[in-house]
Amino acid sequence: MAKKTRRATRRWVRRVTTDSTHPPAGTFKGSASRIARTMARKDVSPGGVGSGIRMIQYFLNRGGRGLSATRRAELERAKRILQRRAAARKKTAKKR
Repeated sequence: MAKKTRRATRRWVRRVTTDSTHPPAGTFKGSASRIARTMARKDVSPGGVGSGIRMIQYFLNRGGRGLSATRRAELERAKRILQRRAAARKKTAKKR
């Protein structure tokens, strides 16, 4: 059976280029709480917490198999922290 080769065209995330907000260098190397705190700031994620969650997910997609299991787990933890924060804000806004 012939071995399949991966084509670069299948990796859509490598082709994406954006001029939107870029987080500071080294943001994704810290702890989950530090990543979440940074991504929740307005100067990093002008679209709010949801924008920060999307940036983390994009970074996870971009890293692919190259991310270590510990780094992936830390990023997923940061994403959950932001999701809880977004849910709490939504709940508070609903009460008003």
